[in-house]
Amino acid sequence: MDRIWQKHYGTIPAEVDATAQGTIVDLLENAVAEFGDKAAFHALYTNLRYSEIDRLSRDFAAYLQTKLSLAKGARVALMMPNLLSFPVVSFGIIRAGLVQVNVNPLYSPRELAHQLNDAGCDTIVIFSMATATLEAIIDQTGIKTIISVGLDDLNGLQMANPPVVESLRARAVPLLRCLLEGKQMPFNKPVVTQDDLIFLQYTGGTTGLSKGAMLTHGNLASNVAMFVEWTKDHVVRGEEVVVTALPLYHIFALMVNFLSYFKIGATNVLIPNPRDMEAFVKEWSKWRVTAFTGVNTLFVGLMHTPGFASQDFSKLRVCMGGGAPVQNAVSARWKSITGQHITEGYGLSETSPILTANPLSLTEAIGSIGIPFPSTDISIRDDDGKEVAMGEAGELCAKGPQVMRGYWQNDTANAECFTPDGYFKTGDIATVDAEGYFRIVDRKKDMILVSGFNVFPNEIEDVIAHLDGVMESACVGVPDDKTGEAVKVFVVRSKDSVTEDDIIAHCRKELAAYKVPRQIVFKAELPKSTVGKILRRELRDA
Repeated sequence: MDRIWQKHYGTIPAEVDATAQGTIVDLLENAVAEFGDKAAFHALYTNLRYSEIDRLSRDFAAYLQTKLSLAKGARVALMMPNLLSFPVVSFGIIRAGLVQVNVNPLYSPRELAHQLNDAGCDTIVIFSMATATLEAIIDQTGIKTIISVGLDDLNGLQMANPPVVESLRARAVPLLRCLLEGKQMPFNKPVVTQDDLIFLQYTGGTTGLSKGAMLTHGNLASNVAMFVEWTKDHVVRGEEVVVTALPLYHIFALMVNFLSYFKIGATNVLIPNPRDMEAFVKEWSKWRVTAFTGVNTLFVGLMHTPGFASQDFSKLRVCMGGGAPVQNAVSARWKSITGQHITEGYGLSETSPILTANPLSLTEAIGSIGIPFPSTDISIRDDDGKEVAMGEAGELCAKGPQVMRGYWQNDTANAECFTPDGYFKTGDIATVDAEGYFRIVDRKKDMILVSGFNVFPNEIEDVIAHLDGVMESACVGVPDDKTGEAVKVFVVRSKDSVTEDDIIAHCRKELAAYKVPRQIVFKAELPKSTVGKILRRELRDA
């Protein structure tokens, strides 16, 4: 398509010189040199300055390198929520030339065992509350060293702290002790290049065992540079305040909130428990927030929390949604409250993550995932690998410096997920219009086949979202004797007066007959991942 989307770039360059971006170690050092005594992160009433992140991460890197004798390339698991310890530990791992394995602290024992064994970790840095999960499977893994993180580490408030489970207490070394010991130890800065791995980012595993996407320093540095160029006309270096409610172990928050906003000297307000919406809104009220990222369900949750609509949004310039489709109705309501619509982007763990985004110059959501980032090519292809005609649906395939090296120790998956000409196959069905704007129709596996017609759940959910009294919904396909599959929708109401007949009547006005739900089920809540994605698979399985 000859990159027809570049006509919308404005001041954004068509290419980002990937080799000129250096490594994430360079990013840290440059930001510390520029923003030294400025507050870098805030959590639980405490700030850490850029200079403190530099000092503490150096001490932790020295501990890993000297005390634990971890050689460059060794994998270290990191399993914690958004606490001040996260950036210290993460930058310490990175500075020591090690590979950070990001682990969801709400994993089940089975999921944790698989990830630790697949990555080959013998060291884990873990939030004390999650140690019961580790206890259940530690004998099935190669873990030798446990470094425990407390809720009150680095804030000095002596808060009530969940204890390490008793059977592991003697083996677990508190992070604060590691930092004290590391302070006295030498640190030998390793040679790190763009080709070195920085993260093993495990996919959700919705279709089987999760796979580790091998992300390099070059992948992350390139995507950070793209994001900084994309937003440069809407940020002020050294003056941004970004709120981070998405977990930092998730690739979206990891690249955007953590690394990109660190690079430009922002103060990053970490939200350890975004499920406590009242506390979340109370924390927001303390800041003149300039940037916020979230998923659709997080935006919905905030808008339904008392007190949020009365916040001061006068400085808010960037609101970005990802991880799951942002519904137009949600973006419109968000704009009516905050003055800013939600700019939707798109990406995956395997792409560091952002591939496309809408220009921030747009004044409203247009139901699109936007246009490709600089240096990024997107190709829409059919099942035979051929490009489809403009406007037709096909699998979105991507190529760019942010695309992973491949899956960790999984040659079979690598052979399946790349085209012969080097494009990564995302598994998402998309279209592109004459202006170069892309739209995700749905996941291949979520598509519903009704009497031979393709039905995409996102479309139905977006229609239902416009009905007053509906908070959220999830659409799945169920077996049907007549049509092969039928549409079933699970709905969470904000008004009990909404009935099944109301929803079906609304859908009949907006949708072709074969797309209209055959079954409506009202639920108090929908199953979600820790980052707020609605888990359709759980609803189907149930």
